[in-house]
This record gives sequence, structure tokens and C-alpha cells, in this order.
Amino acid sequence: MNIWMFDFIWGWLVVPPILYCLYRCKRVAREHYFPHLSFFGTVGKWRNIEWLIKVLVVTLMAGALAAPIVIDFSDPRNRNGIDIVLSLDGSGSMNASGFGTEENRQSRFEIVQKIAIDFVTKRVEDNVGVVVFGDFAFIATPVTYEKEIIAEMIGYLNHGMAGQNTAIGEGIAMGVRALKDSKARSKVIILLTDGEHNSGAVSPKEAVSMVQKANIKLYTIGIGKKGEFDSALLSRLARDGGGKFFAATNQSELEAVYNAIDSMEKSSIKSAEHSRVNPYYQWPLAGALGILVWLTWRRKVAL
Repeated sequence: MNIWMFDFIWGWLVVPPILYCLYRCKRVAREHYFPHLSFFGTVGKWRNIEWLIKVLVVTLMAGALAAPIVIDFSDPRNRNGIDIVLSLDGSGSMNASGFGTEENRQSRFEIVQKIAIDFVTKRVEDNVGVVVFGDFAFIATPVTYEKEIIAEMIGYLNHGMAGQNTAIGEGIAMGVRALKDSKARSKVIILLTDGEHNSGAVSPKEAVSMVQKANIKLYTIGIGKKGEFDSALLSRLARDGGGKFFAATNQSELEAVYNAIDSMEKSSIKSAEHSRVNPYYQWPLAGALGILVWLTWRRKVAL
């Protein structure tokens, strides 16, 4: 939503006295005698138009002095939303194919990348960050509203960047760290994996305790065939984290999972100090200067 405002209201206060002066302080014309007055046009009519043009110039200059601005409350930093961290499994098993359609033989990680990018770009009202975990976890992108940068960064990721194993506890703990400075009332971690916890210095139990203390909601997604991921662990983590567990055996099911999470409840992000302010004083100023140049040129031609 855009709202028009004026930075200096007193700029309009100069209009009444100047208009009064234009009306009362008229130029005194010297008397000239010429017998053929028909050679001249209707001076009185032009004088009236010229006076109106001068009024317009004064009004435009006063408008420029009042410094009109537009405050853009549709700035992503001021929209209703939540802070979300996508914690993605980047272990060696994510290189396996056969998760998509018969025609699409991309790896699991490539398919997850595509769906995650689509999810991020649709969350226009939210701040999003990305964590990748394997033997360890790292923050690929901090929590931000710059969706284009996040989507581009997800495209640069590769499986195996964080090692070949699956440290689920590390993936959750790093998500909590990414949300450490979040001011949003609602914070969410969406963890996706295709394996079992088998690495890392942080246990899943310790990680979910960190989630609870930070008042973060945890969603977990297991992808792949039944038995490939620890559904009991992921279900317990989601339950203790106040979220929900999802399972997806193929690409379409994973898309449905992200669509379901996309309908999560939203809350307000407190960042009003970052409102986008666009000045518009230059337009009335340019109009006034343009009219003055035209009046000066016309007067010189008339002479």
C-alpha cells in the first residue's frame, strides 16, 4: 500500500500571500496613443490566461517546497509474514536419481533445489534463509527478504558440499542459529532429509530442545522410499518442535508438501524503520521551471 505525504506542510502556506500579490500588485502600464488599435489582439483575454499560468507556477513551486513523498508499505520488509529457514540435506545419498518422473532423471538434490526455489519465490511476504547439512551444517544464505538472491544461491548448491553423512541435529541447530536475530513473532525451520541421523556433534534431542527454547516451529520432511529415512525420528522432532512431519516418495508429493507448508499462518515482521520513501518534489519543480522558461521565451518574442 502506498500513502502520499508531504514532508513540509508549511510549504503550502506561502501560496495565499503570493496569489494575493499576483492579484493586487499589478504592473502599471504606461499610456501610449495609437489610432489603429485593431492591429492589436485582445490583450485583456491573454492577461487573464497569463495570470492563471502564474498561479499554476506558484502552486507547483509550493508543491515542490512541500516535498511530497510516497511511503511504500508494500516493501517486503514491512509485509505480514514469518521468518523461515530451509534446512536441506546435502549428503551423498541426495545424489540418487529416480525421485522424479521417468522422463526426469535428475538427482534428488536437483529436484529439491527446483522445488525449494519455487517455494522461496512464492513466499513474497516472508524472510527466508537456507541451511545445508551433511557431516556438518552451514548457513548458505542468511535470513533475508531478497528472494532473487536466495533462489540464485540455492541454484549454486551441490550435494556433498557439507560431507557425505547426515547430521540432522546439526541441520536443526544451524537453523536455530540463523534465526537468532529474528524479530518476527513466528519463526519456522523446514528440515528436509532422505536419510538417518549418523553424524555431527549435536544430537537431534539437543537440537529440538534449542528449537523449543527459541520458540521456533519445526517442520520435517522425509523423502525417498519407505525405510530410507527415519520417519519415527522425524515425526518425533516435528511433534516436539510444534510442527508437522511429512513424507514424500516422489517429486509431485514433495511439491504437495511444500504447498501445504505454504499455507502456514502468518504474523507481522517488525521492521517499520525500513519503510521505503520515494520523493516526488522534482516533478512539480520541473513543471514550474518549464512554464517559466516558456513565459520568458514568449515575452522575448513579443518584444
